[in-house]
Amino acid sequence: MSTTLQRARHHLKAHPLALDTALAVGVLVCMVAGSFVDPHGEDGVTWGLRTPDALSLVLMTLGAAALAFRRLAPLKVLALTGTVSLAEFVTGEPRAPVAMSAVIALYTVAATTDRTTTLRVGLLTVTVLTGAAMLAGPLPWYAQENLAVLAWTGIGATAGDAVRSRRAFVAAIRERADRAERTHEQEARRRVAEERLRIARDLHDVVAHHIALVNVQAGVAAHVMDKRPDQAKEALAHVREAGRSALNELRATVGLLRQSGDPEAPTEPAPGLHRLDELVGTFHSAGLPVEVARADQDTPLPAAVDLAAYRIVQEALTNVRKHAGTAARAEVSVVRVGPNIEITVLDDGSGEDAALDGGGHGLVGMRERVTALSGTLTTGPRYGGGFRVHAILPLKSVPRAAGDAV
Repeated sequence: MSTTLQRARHHLKAHPLALDTALAVGVLVCMVAGSFVDPHGEDGVTWGLRTPDALSLVLMTLGAAALAFRRLAPLKVLALTGTVSLAEFVTGEPRAPVAMSAVIALYTVAATTDRTTTLRVGLLTVTVLTGAAMLAGPLPWYAQENLAVLAWTGIGATAGDAVRSRRAFVAAIRERADRAERTHEQEARRRVAEERLRIARDLHDVVAHHIALVNVQAGVAAHVMDKRPDQAKEALAHVREAGRSALNELRATVGLLRQSGDPEAPTEPAPGLHRLDELVGTFHSAGLPVEVARADQDTPLPAAVDLAAYRIVQEALTNVRKHAGTAARAEVSVVRVGPNIEITVLDDGSGEDAALDGGGHGLVGMRERVTALSGTLTTGPRYGGGFRVHAILPLKSVPRAAGDAV
């Protein structure tokens, strides 16, 4: 039932003319029904004791028909509905509730224009219609029907202005939130770019200095190897020392880029999908059930692709463990599809936000790895709960340059 109502609401929002037409029909029915009511019967308000004349029916029809175009030309619709209401006040005896269309038109003007226009137009409409109702009819000016015109037109203008103010307030909140999010993203990108530049400079300084030193000492050793072997041995010792210093400084610099769980030994072979079972076992030990399905036919992967696939699975399962809840289960699939290898990690968790890791950079890191290999990464919530990470890595990738658009 709720789904049907949501679809109907979405359809009406997408077709405002149809919504306004339905409103016009409803207002016409209410006005015609109200025209048969006699508020001054012997037993109070009674039905069927009076019949509206032909002119009143025509005026009610014109006023209601104009409401179908209230959003397209609100001021013109108000002018037309106000005119037919004024004509009914002057000619109708007994009066039909034609002013109902003018009240709705005044509400639309107040809801779609600015406050200054609402004050001017609303004051004019209230004054003209109320004055005509008090002066043109046979009833005293203070009669209930005349005061009702004043009340309803005032309510229409006030309600429309309140709706416009609320819409403006909500729009301002959303705009500030969007601007804050854009500013946060820009600041994060700026900091990442600055850190990358700093690390690149450090690496350049380390490599350039020590490789130049190694090159010079190696040249000296080659030149004196035959005639002065002692000097050649000393030069090679300098080469060895320069190499050791370069490795130590590279280790310290690259260590800034490591995740907290990365191994300390820099000489350990890079992990790959051949260690997937070992990786899954660590999550099993941590209390996360993980099912693995592989249909990659033991395809030999390039080192960069193999490492990226392993890191994607590792990061995705880490997010599941952190954010999907204690009762969550995960599924990992590795499939060879044509020239690509596809990695999918699913979970059925109901955590607060499986898309974020503790530092907020988990998905960013995965996306950078995939983009560097000219692949694609798709992430997002699953229908019915949980989260999905899907990466497509080409086996023959063309790495993108650092300045390429992502």
